[in-house]
Amino acid sequence: MPSNACRRRVARAACLVAGLIALAGLAVPAAAVAAGPDRLTRSVPRLRAALDRFVAAGAPGAVVLVRDGDRTVRLARGLADRAHRAPMRVTDRFRVGSVTKTFVATVVLQLAGEGRLSLDDTVARWLPGLVPNGQAITVRQLLSHTSGLFDYTEDRAVLAPYVRGHLTVARAPRTLVARGTAHPPLFAPGARWSYSNTGYILLGLIVEAAAGDSLEGQLQQRILGPLGLRRTTFDRSPRIRGDHAHGYFAMGTGPARDVSVFSPTWAWAAGAMVSTADDLARFYRALLEGRLLRPDLLGAMKTTVAMGPPGESYGLGLWRTRSMGLSPTNKLACGSVWGHDGDFPGYVTDAFASEDTRRQMVVLVNSDTLRRPAQRALVRVGDIAACA
Repeated sequence: MPSNACRRRVARAACLVAGLIALAGLAVPAAAVAAGPDRLTRSVPRLRAALDRFVAAGAPGAVVLVRDGDRTVRLARGLADRAHRAPMRVTDRFRVGSVTKTFVATVVLQLAGEGRLSLDDTVARWLPGLVPNGQAITVRQLLSHTSGLFDYTEDRAVLAPYVRGHLTVARAPRTLVARGTAHPPLFAPGARWSYSNTGYILLGLIVEAAAGDSLEGQLQQRILGPLGLRRTTFDRSPRIRGDHAHGYFAMGTGPARDVSVFSPTWAWAAGAMVSTADDLARFYRALLEGRLLRPDLLGAMKTTVAMGPPGESYGLGLWRTRSMGLSPTNKLACGSVWGHDGDFPGYVTDAFASEDTRRQMVVLVNSDTLRRPAQRALVRVGDIAACA
């Protein structure tokens, strides 16, 4: 999600989930796979070196995918599982946090294109009585984070069981909404921009009401199945299925904990998906090339509002950025890119593409509590990956 980790991402709550279990091992380099044309090939040594520095600075591991035209480079470094010293693989699955929002927004826009809902419908139209002032908040405002709704991930009651170490506690979507709406709104609907996971929980419920189907079913039917994203799932279970990277969390100077077994229900439509680098690249390429939405709907998705920092703006589940959220002061030399980032306890994702989709990058990291040297190294990885 477009923000500093621990502030606006869906996993900002991870900042309060203290390290609870001892560190188990140190990261070491894993094998790399690379191929590409001259321009891309020339960037591979720099990208490998940046990844090596990233892992040497204390990160457990990472997967990077870079595409330029019809050629793709995939690299893996570090460990997917510290306890068993298992090396990271480019095919490993990660929790991708707020990247889920682009998937959910795409389903909402498809339903709008079919006339099953309108972007100007109010929350009260679909979920009567659930949200105070719901008759004044539109679907479009939920999508663009201009609803003014308080973000439920800022509510300590939501986080309390996880802070105490009960990481598999399940949360119902309406309970999450209730925690968010128990707080006063931040501003009148449409007045300004503020990231709200509460809004995307509401969008998931609206999808289910409009489609008469589960959100998981709609994602599978409309996106995952048609695009052949076989290693992408919308999860409800705390355990990640298949080969995956274990996620690690640490607080302060304390040891890191493996937080891979963590209930995704606390993020639901705001961040419960699990995916791979290749699947995310395929999804964003299909989306930005117009294979999932009509031109007018893709145009609506790319109609942005200012987020505050120069060069940063947000559309309908899609972020246009010069920084990718990696550093508030770092700006990409190659200009703006489109996509989303994501943060879930133990995981960080960045998935972006140039507007013409010729250039793509996906960076997956299995820790969201990196020390400052690793954070600086990750900025370098992102720069090279995005502008190779």
